[in-house]
Amino acid sequence: MSQSPWRLACLCAAWCRACEAYRPIFEATAAELGLANQWVDVEDSADRLGDLDIQTFPTVLLFNDHALLFAGPVLPDAATLQRLVRHAIESATPEPEGMYAECLAGLRAPTEGPEAG
Repeated sequence: MSQSPWRLACLCAAWCRACEAYRPIFEATAAELGLANQWVDVEDSADRLGDLDIQTFPTVLLFNDHALLFAGPVLPDAATLQRLVRHAIESATPEPEGMYAECLAGLRAPTEGPEAG
């Protein structure tokens, strides 16, 4: 599958066991759908995320350099993520960035290291 212009980010926390179990599912699903992905620990990357305060893990964002298609918590399940991403891309209806605007600016900026997916 060719690389999509859309990117998938998962906002998580190192202490979250659900996130830990979800990571291989998230990365495999992103690869299967041809999406670049970022696994972002909200505590280690607080400077990139601005004032965003994530209360529910995992929280997933589907975006590109110009639009946000989805942002919110998801069930840690491959089929759920696949359906959500496919539907969002097919409908291609941008959402207001709202509280995610500063976070998206940080995620859209080039990165180096383990989070650059």
